[in-house]
Amino acid sequence: QVQLVESGGGLVQAGGSLRLSCAASGRTASSYIMGWFRRAPGKEREFVAAISRSGVSIHYADSVKGRFTISRDNAKNTVYLQMNSLKPEDTAVYYCAAGVRTTPQEMRIKGADYWGQGTQVTVSS
Repeated sequence: QVQLVESGGGLVQAGGSLRLSCAASGRTASSYIMGWFRRAPGKEREFVAAISRSGVSIHYADSVKGRFTISRDNAKNTVYLQMNSLKPEDTAVYYCAAGVRTTPQEMRIKGADYWGQGTQVTVSS
């Protein structure tokens, strides 16, 4: 089992950047596919990005492709989400996720096994 704690959320103007971090404890993060999901007010949780155990394979939602970058540092048991060119529609609670899936694409379809508590990202226009 793994515990996930997000940090780095906040308020930013449209066009700005934020970097989210997710620290994993318990079982090492390298055992899992890691990813990010988000939930906007009044909407269902949606997939944002996922990264394979080695970091070689990455998958993004179309809505963030080219603006967001997911990465991981297995030595630090940490996953990151660099968010650039932020838009008001990116406003949401962002959740770190870990899963025993085979590929990042599978996490998009089947979801995750473990979740962080979430961190709020607010983008003002």
